[in-house]
Amino acid sequence: MSDTPFGFGLPPEEPDNGDEGKKKGNEGGQGGPNPFGFPGFPGAGLPSGAGGPGGADNPFAAMFGAMNPNDLGAAFQQLGQMLSYEGGPVNWDMAKDIARRTVAQGTADGVKDTSVGIAERSAVEEAVRLADHWLDGVTSLPSGSTTAVAWSRAEWVEATQPVWKELVDPVAERVGSAMGNVLPEEMQAMAGPLLGMMRSMGGAMFGQQIGQAVGTLAGEVVGSSDIGLPLGPAGKAALLPLNIESFGKDLGVPSDEVRLYLALREAAHQRLFAHVPWLRSHLFGAVEGYARGITVDTSKLEDVVGQLDPTNPEQLQEALQGGMFQPQDTPEQKAALARLETALALVEGWVDAVVHEAAKPRLSSADAMRETMRRRRASGGPAEQTFATLIGLELRPRRLRDASRLWASLTDARGMDGRDALWEHPDMLPTASDLDDPDGFVHREQLDFSEIDKMLGEAAEQHGKDRKGGTEGDDEGEEKK
Repeated sequence: MSDTPFGFGLPPEEPDNGDEGKKKGNEGGQGGPNPFGFPGFPGAGLPSGAGGPGGADNPFAAMFGAMNPNDLGAAFQQLGQMLSYEGGPVNWDMAKDIARRTVAQGTADGVKDTSVGIAERSAVEEAVRLADHWLDGVTSLPSGSTTAVAWSRAEWVEATQPVWKELVDPVAERVGSAMGNVLPEEMQAMAGPLLGMMRSMGGAMFGQQIGQAVGTLAGEVVGSSDIGLPLGPAGKAALLPLNIESFGKDLGVPSDEVRLYLALREAAHQRLFAHVPWLRSHLFGAVEGYARGITVDTSKLEDVVGQLDPTNPEQLQEALQGGMFQPQDTPEQKAALARLETALALVEGWVDAVVHEAAKPRLSSADAMRETMRRRRASGGPAEQTFATLIGLELRPRRLRDASRLWASLTDARGMDGRDALWEHPDMLPTASDLDDPDGFVHREQLDFSEIDKMLGEAAEQHGKDRKGGTEGDDEGEEKK
């Protein structure tokens, strides 16, 4: 689990070697204190004292101190957007704008986004069609793709924003509420205007960080399911030809095989989310559970608040800017993240197992591609890093490998129908402890919910008959009267 969800937490490390370290620190976008601790805040990387009085300790001096005068108008416009924002916990218009600008700048290797051509769209459609045909033989879940689409990076940003909003808003809302409610009531009254300004700027700063993260991720993802969640519209199997080309250029694998292997993964995810109706709400519910557990450690406030003078707004502002509010992990958060982590590992493990079963007899590069994807996860790929930034979760690669082995063992023991039947109900899925002992789970007597469902159905039917009979009896009694 990330220690710094949404940019809160420890300050950047001290540079090891003078000027070089300072350069690196500035490039990372994190420097001296700012009122929220978010990276990406303009000028946040300036050293203390730079840019005029107050330096990085003053967010406005940090914003404008080292700025080219020609950019001053744009900076004031951005500041106006921050202070005038009155929407939800995240300024999503700003997030999308920053993500699009990040995409337009191109990736670190100089590759710029381009529109998808007709030939590329046809190649993606053919790859997904063939992938679905191969998957028909290795899973009982039918195709979940009604269409296959090829996206540019900008199209990926646009198409996935509704899901990012659903994922991030609960966490951002809870952080904002915790920050606003931590002060005593009499001090909240004094700090009202300041807290209102903080909420407006907080929404913009969340938007900045998320926009930057999503824009960077758009330069690296290969489809709509890289983080194990359904980021795109339902039924659309989506691939990004430009990123697939970059992904496969140093693998020594024919481009057609790379595209087809990634199409297998995308199509497998589509099948799972299309035909396991409870899975999406289960995963997103765990994110909301994490958000509900966010609290502020009030023990850190005791000394500070005890020394504050409610009649001195400047002292209160200094305390607010001094980082006295820090989100803390709670047992509820840890439990929710554990549920989410296990569920995501099971999703990714299932996809890994069925895709390998489909690809192994047909693609000479199947083993190499599988290991490449696993190493991408193990090295902290872009999906894991972005997810950790947005909600404080890092996937554990060890769990993904364990889950894949468990699903493969289930296939050997119960066949693909018995394996896929476990997705019928969340209580039938393996738990985190089952990933530690896959053999014990595989050979355990399989739970059968069909009899329970039958009994519940019969009880509901009888209840309906009883109610109908009672109503008719009451009507007859009224007529006799």
